[in-house]
Amino acid sequence: MLRRKARRDQGGGAVQDVLDDPLDAAQERRVRAVLALGGVPQADLPDGVQQVRLRLLERAASGREAPRDVSAWAAVVASNLAMDWHRAKKRQERLGERLASLRPQEHPSGEDTSLLSLAVAQGLDELPDAQRQVLVLRFFADLPVRGIAEELGIPEGTVKSRLHTAVRALRARLHEDEVV
Repeated sequence: MLRRKARRDQGGGAVQDVLDDPLDAAQERRVRAVLALGGVPQADLPDGVQQVRLRLLERAASGREAPRDVSAWAAVVASNLAMDWHRAKKRQERLGERLASLRPQEHPSGEDTSLLSLAVAQGLDELPDAQRQVLVLRFFADLPVRGIAEELGIPEGTVKSRLHTAVRALRARLHEDEVV
């Protein structure tokens, strides 16, 4: 996978590892287990393992020496990644609640507001990142379409298209859940 060999034809053809996978199979299994036990969904485990690999490769590329116990170091990094995953999930939930609270209601009850907030947060979680990003920038940060396009470096038409698709998907989700 990440293995690249350089062969020296002189002196008997010895093989030297130029770049090797920093995690062996046992270490990878341990990283997966730590991530899974940390609550990271099964679908996100391969990304977590790749993040650990990347951090180990970056450490080596920066000239720092390898950790004494790569397996323990990788487990700690995996544990930190699991915590980061939960923090990001909580941020998304809070963001959904804040977006839902911006919607004016005639006579909202506490239960209705909580239900709507939860439904919006779940709907936002289901949106692709690009759609969620423009929706949040437009309706939460109150940026105009032109401002979003400039900030993200994409055409205004792309912003409008993503907004339209995201709003339609979120609206469908809320109607499906019979929240609105």
